Amino acid sequence: MFKKIRGLFSSDLSIDLGTANTLIYVRDKDIVLNEPSVVAIRQSSNGAQKTVAAVGTDAKRMLGRTPGNITAIRPMKDGVIADFHVTEKMLQHFISKVHGNSFLTPSPRVLVCVPCQSTQVERRAIKESAMGAGAREVYLIEEPMAAAIGAGLPVDEANGSMVVDIGGGTTEIAIISLNGIVYAESVRVGGDRFDEGIVTYIRRNYGSLIGDATAERIKQEIGTAYPTSETLEIDVRGRNLAEGIPRSFTLNSNEIMEALQEPLSAIVQSVKSALEQCPPELASDIAERGIVLTGGGALLRNLDKLISEETGLPVIVADDPLTCVARGGGRALELLDKHAFELLTFE
Repeated sequence: MFKKIRGLFSSDLSIDLGTANTLIYVRDKDIVLNEPSVVAIRQSSNGAQKTVAAVGTDAKRMLGRTPGNITAIRPMKDGVIADFHVTEKMLQHFISKVHGNSFLTPSPRVLVCVPCQSTQVERRAIKESAMGAGAREVYLIEEPMAAAIGAGLPVDEANGSMVVDIGGGTTEIAIISLNGIVYAESVRVGGDRFDEGIVTYIRRNYGSLIGDATAERIKQEIGTAYPTSETLEIDVRGRNLAEGIPRSFTLNSNEIMEALQEPLSAIVQSVKSALEQCPPELASDIAERGIVLTGGGALLRNLDKLISEETGLPVIVADDPLTCVARGGGRALELLDKHAFELLTFE
């Protein structure tokens, strides 16, 4: 009863709980929060008590730079919860931040996006941590479905649409028709694997160690998936393994392309196998319409060119690919109120 009263003062939320970033879409307001999924935990001197030191952007700055009593954790791994308690605390923080200065504890209806091949146990963990964070009702929607709705694809028509959602931990590939998923595949390759590839390449070829944050910066600034005429360069500082002293060196975009070869070929291979499994009628729709890329990984330069070259199909990057999933979830919440329940595979 009390939850229902508190619910009157709360907004419906759609949460894209990602490995790298968490986005929250508030109904009728658009995206209101876009922060890294990082939590910094401070341990008391006797080690008995743990408190949350920072969440989101502030905590991300601490990654790899913390003293002994503070640990910066990423509670999501490969799109699912790795640390239940910390995820709950993170969601609690984000939900209250979105509601601002409400005098009652918010108790919203929440729709959370989950990877398409997550198990029942993983889904239940997500549901329970959202409940523990104060949600009064929790719905789950599969990520590629939300991405397709957010990208503005005609998911309700008898036409095939193909979505490739490249996130931080996973890449979700789905073929959608008539509000349902015809074929879905989830590969555990995403933005994090790109970063790891860059770290390994630099260690092997330059004998230097760099952190994940530096690798991410390199990926964003000069990363490319397909060779182009212009070559971008960046100066990087890392710890030289032979001398143990920080050294500076210059990288160019062709080297980074080489470093990303392995994760990229895994994604291309999955796209090809999805097309192989696709029913012929839907395949002809996809050949006409093309493949839509969403998620943060879609921002990698020339990734659309690479997939287009490998498959021979047109590839389109969605508008604002980072927020597609959260926006699609928000749209699904609106459909939920119009009693179009059959639209979504809610748990």
